[in-house]
Parts: sequence; C-alpha cells; structure tokens
Amino acid sequence: MTDDAAGGSIGIGLVGYAGVARAHLQAILRLPTIFSVRRRPVLVALAGRSETTATAVARKYGAPTVYTEWRRLVDDPHVEMLINAAPNDLHAEVCMAAAARGIHVLCEKPLARSAQEAAQMREAVASAAVVHMTGYNYRFVPAVQLARRILGEGRLGRIYHFRARFCDESMIDPQIPYGWRHSRRQAGSGSIGDLAAHAVDMARYLVGEIESVSAATRIFVDRRPQPDGGEGTVDVEDAVEAVLEFTNGALGTVEASTFCAGRKNLFTFEINGADGSLAFNLERLNELQVSLRGDDVEGFRTILATDARHPYGGLWWPPGHILGWEHAFVHQLHRFLTAVADNGTVAPEGATFEDGYRCAVVCDLLEQAAREGRRVTVLDP
Repeated sequence: MTDDAAGGSIGIGLVGYAGVARAHLQAILRLPTIFSVRRRPVLVALAGRSETTATAVARKYGAPTVYTEWRRLVDDPHVEMLINAAPNDLHAEVCMAAAARGIHVLCEKPLARSAQEAAQMREAVASAAVVHMTGYNYRFVPAVQLARRILGEGRLGRIYHFRARFCDESMIDPQIPYGWRHSRRQAGSGSIGDLAAHAVDMARYLVGEIESVSAATRIFVDRRPQPDGGEGTVDVEDAVEAVLEFTNGALGTVEASTFCAGRKNLFTFEINGADGSLAFNLERLNELQVSLRGDDVEGFRTILATDARHPYGGLWWPPGHILGWEHAFVHQLHRFLTAVADNGTVAPEGATFEDGYRCAVVCDLLEQAAREGRRVTVLDP
C-alpha cells in the first residue's frame, strides 16, 4: 500500500532541538523503516531559541523550515502534529495554542509545572478533540509492556508492593551552572517532576491509582554559579523519598535523586504480589526479572524480552539482538500516529493528557506532603 493510499504523510513540528528532542528526531526518521504506517511522519518545521543551532539541526534531519519563535511554528499550515520538547515553562502555552488550531499534540513529561496547569492543558485538548500524549516513553520499553501483560493476566495475584528508584549524578557537582531545572518558576519542581514523575506514571500504569502519599525532600546545593556571573538560588528539590498507598491496598515507595554518585540513569522498579514478583532495571532494559510461585525455578529468572512472542518482538532484529533507549520513542510515536489514523486515543498503552494530569496531581502532593510533614490524600480528579 502506498502512502497516498494509506492517507499520505503527517507534517510534524518540533519545539526544541537538544536533549530529549534528539530522541524524537530519531523516531521520526526511523519509524517508517520499521512499521507500516498510514500517516508517514515528516519533519516540516523546527523551532528553537538559537537560530544557528536550530538551522544546523534542521539541516541534519531534513526540516525545511526553522523558527526562533514557537508561535510561528504553531501557525505554520504544514504542521499537523506538534512534538513539544521545550523546557517545562513552555509546555502549557505552546500545547494549548497548538490544540486551538486543531494540531495533534505530543508533549514531553512532566506535562506541566503544576496540576492546575496540567488541568488546563487537559481541557484544551479535550475541547479541541485532538489526539494527545504525555511523553512517558518508558511505557514503550518491551520489557515494561511484558510486565504489564503479566500483571493484566493476574499471574502475580493480589499486588502487595511497588517500589521504584530513579537516580543519577547529574547535579552532584556544585559547580554545575544554574539553569532552568533549578528554578521553580521555569521547572515547577526538581527531582520530583524530572525523575519521580516517571516512577509515579509507571506505578499508575502497572499497579493502579494512588490514594495517598507521604514524602520528604532535600535541597543539597542551594546556590549555583550563573553562566554569566554571580549565583542563582536553587528553589527546587534535589531529592525526594516517598511512600505511596494505592486504592487496591498495595504499598509503594519512590526514591528520586540527582545526587547519586556513579549513577547515570538508574530507573528500577519491583512489584511483589501474592503469587510472584517482577523486577526491571533500565540499565538492562531488554530484561525482565520474573519470579512466580510454583515455578520449577525458585527465585527470579531473567527473561530477555526480544522473542517474537514478546511486545514488539520480531519487528527490529532476531531474538537476542537487543534494543536501546531510543527505540521506545519509535514505539511511542507509532502508537500516536496509529491513534491519529484511527481518530482514536493513545490509551491505554500511551499516557494521555489525563494521565499526565493525574501524575501531576500526585507530584504536587508529594511536595505538599514533604512541606507539611504529613500524609496527604489524593482526591478524585
């Protein structure tokens, strides 16, 4: 089937060109080589603060148009889908403007700087009836999808525990310059929105809704050198330790910190149930650790999630030929474009703006619980 017969292409506008934006750029290029798609993704415009850098990136990835003002990208008639990989303070305004023009929106996590801001974004995409997704890409790691399948089949029985860690050393050097991630006005939060949000979304995705939270936070380095001289005051947390209580009775813990020497991008979770356990480590993202009561194998066994019967198995390489971090973005984009072609939703595999909002609610309450030193109930959104 040709692209024209299948519905042609879809013009993508990307806000941002560094960091996670690079993974989205790779996904746009690679998706048509792996999946049969009814709307072939084409990068038609890119926006960023530096015209020189944006132009160089656009040339590298084939974007014909470059803007230094995001509003011009949103007004570009060739843009049918927006990928927002800008800093957190540009999530709400950009996404809502795009939705108002009928543009489908994929926004990086955290969806917004606060639950209130996320609620406005949720209402905007609902009113515009556009396809929308919050970029919790770890949902699309094959081993994570396999974990969800096992849980959905009830093979762990009643769930007792969820525990997750997301740790790196990205801020441990006190001479790392002050940037937008250190500002509550720009970022909304620190390690909570940057790291713990992934764990909270994973908890909801795999275990269920969260009923209450308790937490403690710390700022370890409260002043950092400004790039142009002087110092900036850090007013967001460097670390959080949290306890979660789920509506199904399970207990959970979440730890997130940017002050863990030697850790580069450690994201782990473990789920314990009456009939077994699952464990995952992003640093070995092709593997899922499984222990099922009654198995001939006592303790955990390692499943390499690359066989044809596994999620996304057989689409890339032969069994045992592992995937990397960037492949989850290809899977994520495919789910999004399938929803566009079907005039449907990215749920349940993908995180909608509703999911992004509910995660933001929990993240806000982690800050509140830490500030007030008490257990806080998650009210029904």
